[in-house]
Amino acid sequence: MRSCLTFSFLLFLSIVNAWAQQRRLESVQNKTILVFTPHPDDDVFGAGGTIALLNRNHNKVFIVVYTNDDKGSYDPDMSSQRLARIRRSEQEVSEGQLGTPKENIMWMGYDDGMLEYAPQPKLTEEATAIIRRVRPDILLSVDPGEWYERWHKTDHRMAAFNTIDAVRAAEFWLYFPNQRLQLGLQPYQVPEMYFFYPSPQESNYFVNIESVAELKFDAAAKQVSQFEPAVHKYRSDWDPKDLEKAKDEMRKEQPRKDGHYVEAFRYATGFNQY
Repeated sequence: MRSCLTFSFLLFLSIVNAWAQQRRLESVQNKTILVFTPHPDDDVFGAGGTIALLNRNHNKVFIVVYTNDDKGSYDPDMSSQRLARIRRSEQEVSEGQLGTPKENIMWMGYDDGMLEYAPQPKLTEEATAIIRRVRPDILLSVDPGEWYERWHKTDHRMAAFNTIDAVRAAEFWLYFPNQRLQLGLQPYQVPEMYFFYPSPQESNYFVNIESVAELKFDAAAKQVSQFEPAVHKYRSDWDPKDLEKAKDEMRKEQPRKDGHYVEAFRYATGFNQY
């Protein structure tokens, strides 16, 4: 009898493991998803199709934006304060088109290009608190690179490394113990991570976004100030010809696999322990 029970249990485990390995990110339902993005637009450009699919499947998606992206304009009449307001509004409209409610977008409020100079360990502590509070089933973020540092763009580099540092810190309560003692935030281990903007040689997971590709391009186009001609001389709307040109460029740049639009990720469930 015991051997039968043991066999049944092992069979159950093998079925569960097989299901877990076959489960697709774009098919998960009723889960909590946490996305960290350096700027208001990287989440849409890097994982917008996947975010749309996750929202369609009744997952609860939260977006954490590290910076207010208040520097990226050549317009001599633009101010940092105005640009931050524009980028915030564009992000809310863009993510809203993908199905993410405005109240699910969190802003850490750092200036564009200044994330590298943010006080430490405050930056990691803030991200750790978010992870412990949200307790995501799945986390998405810019890829820090498995074997080497690949980002020369400072905010991308810092967001990538700070997020992974926070994921590790969130597991152990002795990192930022005040969060447990004063705020009641318990330690939390993130089960799965998908890193967008991976290098080609480290991409190991692809999401078919064919059904939502045009929705992604439409959502990205809501970030008007990120595209020409608005980068050089801001305007809040599109000339139809410029809009179609921008969408055509997005279609050309979007990766394809087996004839379908895809988004590439590096999938991870743990850390290199050395």
